[in-house]
Amino acid sequence: MKSQEMQTAVVTLYSQGQSKRAIARLLGIDIKTVRAIITEGATRVLKPREDKIDIDDNELELLYHSCHGYMERMYEILTEERGVSIGYSTLTRLVRRKGLGDKGERDSRSEHFEDIPGEEMQHDTTVYSLNIGGVKRKVICSGIYLRYSKMRYIRFYSRFNRFTMKCFIDEALRFWGYCARICVIDNTNLAILYGSGSSAVMHPEMAAFAGNYGFTWKAHAINHANRKAGKERNFWTVETNFLPGRTFSSLDNLNKQAYQWATDRYARRPQAKTKLIPVQAFEYEKPSLVQLPPFIPSPYIPFVRKIDAYGYIAFDANYFWVPQSVQSSRVTVLRYSGEISIMEGTKELARYKLPSENVRNQKFIPEGIKKKPRCEPNDRKPGCEQEEKRLVEMAPVIKEYLDYIKSVNSNVKRKPGFIRGLYCLSKEIAQPLFVQTIARALQYRVSTLDTVRRIAYQLLEPQLENRLNTDNICYDYQNRTAYQAGRFTEENDLLYNEEQP
Repeated sequence: MKSQEMQTAVVTLYSQGQSKRAIARLLGIDIKTVRAIITEGATRVLKPREDKIDIDDNELELLYHSCHGYMERMYEILTEERGVSIGYSTLTRLVRRKGLGDKGERDSRSEHFEDIPGEEMQHDTTVYSLNIGGVKRKVICSGIYLRYSKMRYIRFYSRFNRFTMKCFIDEALRFWGYCARICVIDNTNLAILYGSGSSAVMHPEMAAFAGNYGFTWKAHAINHANRKAGKERNFWTVETNFLPGRTFSSLDNLNKQAYQWATDRYARRPQAKTKLIPVQAFEYEKPSLVQLPPFIPSPYIPFVRKIDAYGYIAFDANYFWVPQSVQSSRVTVLRYSGEISIMEGTKELARYKLPSENVRNQKFIPEGIKKKPRCEPNDRKPGCEQEEKRLVEMAPVIKEYLDYIKSVNSNVKRKPGFIRGLYCLSKEIAQPLFVQTIARALQYRVSTLDTVRRIAYQLLEPQLENRLNTDNICYDYQNRTAYQAGRFTEENDLLYNEEQP
């Protein structure tokens, strides 16, 4: 359908004696359109398009900002969570019509490498700042990516080192059951001993680790991140499709959602341009991949721990009971990805699953133990639950101050000890003065016990000055007769004399 101006131009030129073919060539339209316009005349009036589906402007804008402008995630929320039947092209047109979004500039072209089945996989990490459980936290996203089939595996960590890198790759490859022949990485010192790019020498520990699975490391040149563009694209997909519009209650909940998204949801969805489905391409790629051996030792780190008098060992801020008697007071603890094994020589005494990272100062015993130990570990730190409960009951302002102390904004490292110190201070001074002290400490965001005590003394000093009246004190006692008479008396010997009865 041509515009009203185009129809008027065709009719005007035709009335001036121009041929239909000349009009079509002059206006750049098809001759059939010229014939139709001349036949019907300029009587057709274009009607504005009426969308079958329209979304409220405010709702669309809120959804756009909550998903940070990533329309793939907006499309998923509308169609799957809200049940709106809308096409992706219709959604993008509505976003453009309402003035949201910006196409931006296209990236410059990069070097192209052929995708060969079973030849290459890519690994990298990146840092995200996410709202986890209502607290802003920095987490490290580790991802591995099969270049041909586009299969991917991601996991988030609070800290990342060489052992964590080995555990992550072991977990991903065991999930697939296969690996590619080459793993492309950047010039990270977690895998490289020295050098960079093609001249990089891998750390012997990491080279031996890769040999267990059947692949080799390959570092790309410095400032040549496009060599692993598939992995960079994977992080872009995480930022645009996984993170927007989702909430996470804990790090475990974040990893649970990431596992479901990467291995099931995204892996079964056709890719944007190629329409390739990763799980189907993975089945085709399997014969070209390296199948993992029947048995591969899991990565671990050995530690030495001492058994206390009650049979506990301290590990990772918690306490684990050793159920069997041992000949030595020291045992070896093998730390795996999600569990620990307590060993005496080659004999395993107990195995525990590691608790969440926010679980501290807790004691654990093996499952199936009927007679539980009654004694506590001799170096277990006392908690502060009772002290905190008593403090909160005093006044609402104390609860606000404790919430600030327990938040990440305060600089208090040992929070239970700080709360116990506050409770001790509340027993040393009157409760109204203590509440007034905490109110001022909250006002100025005080996070040290010494400063809180100084605030209490500053508030107490004016009260002491008012109660103690020094005007009536006489300092001329040296002029009194009694004082003058007693100046020359001998002082009594206060030392204990053993000869006296």
